[in-house]
Amino acid sequence: MDADHSIDHLTELERRVRFEMECLGYPARQWTIKRNRNGIPVHDVIIVGGGQSGVSIAFRLLRERVSNVRVLDRNPAGHEGPWLTFARMPTLRTPKVVTGPDLGIPSLSPRAWWEARFGERSWQGLNKIPRELWQAYLLWVRKTVGIEVSNEAAVTDIEPLSDGLLAVHARIGGTAQRLLARKIVLATGIEGSGRWAVPAAIAEALPKKCYAHTAEPIDFRALAGKAVAVIGAGASAFDNAAMALEAGASSVELFVRRRHLPAVNPNRWMEFAGFLRHFGDLDDARKWRFMKIIFDMSQPPPQDTFDRCARHENFSIRLGCPIDHVRFESDKILLSHSKATQAFDYLIAGTGFVVDLASRPELARFHDQIACWSDRYRPPSGEEHPPLGSYPYLSANFQFTEKVEGAAPFLAHIFSYTFAAMPSLACSAGISALKFGVDRIADGITRSLFIEDADLHLQSLRNYDETELNIGIEHGAALSRTT
Repeated sequence: MDADHSIDHLTELERRVRFEMECLGYPARQWTIKRNRNGIPVHDVIIVGGGQSGVSIAFRLLRERVSNVRVLDRNPAGHEGPWLTFARMPTLRTPKVVTGPDLGIPSLSPRAWWEARFGERSWQGLNKIPRELWQAYLLWVRKTVGIEVSNEAAVTDIEPLSDGLLAVHARIGGTAQRLLARKIVLATGIEGSGRWAVPAAIAEALPKKCYAHTAEPIDFRALAGKAVAVIGAGASAFDNAAMALEAGASSVELFVRRRHLPAVNPNRWMEFAGFLRHFGDLDDARKWRFMKIIFDMSQPPPQDTFDRCARHENFSIRLGCPIDHVRFESDKILLSHSKATQAFDYLIAGTGFVVDLASRPELARFHDQIACWSDRYRPPSGEEHPPLGSYPYLSANFQFTEKVEGAAPFLAHIFSYTFAAMPSLACSAGISALKFGVDRIADGITRSLFIEDADLHLQSLRNYDETELNIGIEHGAALSRTT
């Protein structure tokens, strides 16, 4: 399909989107009540994070006629989310038929956008959506439905105020600002309730120029001709190994603690509506059992990701080979394990992340008041899982909960749509559960906004005097016939 033809089709598709949104627009009235504090306007909702989750939540609120919403993202325009930064796979890992940001509007679906750009035959022949084109799709959705994002806006603190409002401290375009909100949504991605984890043995032994976490910027071109070590067995470890190989690394060796790579992906089992929509309705004991199995299974690299590495003769995997010691000598990284000590030029840590609320600047002020699973649930003997216990214990609508009842009521106004929501709701920062998680979090926000203002709405009803019936003189005779 030529470029002009594609533009024509996209223009027509956007017209169709507006028509479908109008068809589904009832009731259209804006209903939240405007507030200000000392002359400063108050947002109904501030969403931190302008990637696929943050924009989808903003869109869902817009469809509920909650439009006093501000979306903040720390990245430059067009680079929200991971797709053009640390996501280094060629395509999404999810099937091409995944939905979510469209909120059930057919003309906003990935398929409709793809066929408008590339044609129906292209969609039929497509295996999975390339990540760069997924980002292009997300930006198109955002533009088409009218969601604005404030970019280069880093949130540095959330301050609870005495009247129940929240102050968001942020640097926006380099300028410190203080924004007020009734509700805050943290849509800050996989690491949104913690930090990327680099083992101390690596961080303390090596100069920073010699290593990076898989979520950090890496100049892969500089690895040409270099010997590269990758630690980890997950999809990101393999993605980064492949990037180094394709950039011309002389060798890439991947070190795995396990004796066998996981082969079964629990995420594929999870992808059915009953689980994704209603997991949050289970009792804690069953939630824990489900999540313990899922966390213990780990997630294998997709087949095409594994093949992407394995096709290179200079790629190797050491299974059952934890690193015992790391040191730096004569500009070389020396990794010692049970079989040998090997020298490398660069190390990539595919070592995941840890839940650590204290490390998040937006949560640091009150992190110790947030309840974790270990505060609320004691698993029976044999079902212990300390990492699960460190995750925040969220409400049925993604709100933080109090460690001590009554000590931090403001936490009910902060919603965490991050990977840390996984044990509580099985919906997190991924694509697969987005359509279910967005409904649940939006219901919680709108319910809270309405209930808080119920007395004001009641007074509005008492004051309501909009005339709907006007009999007029010409119909006066009809009144006499009814008396």
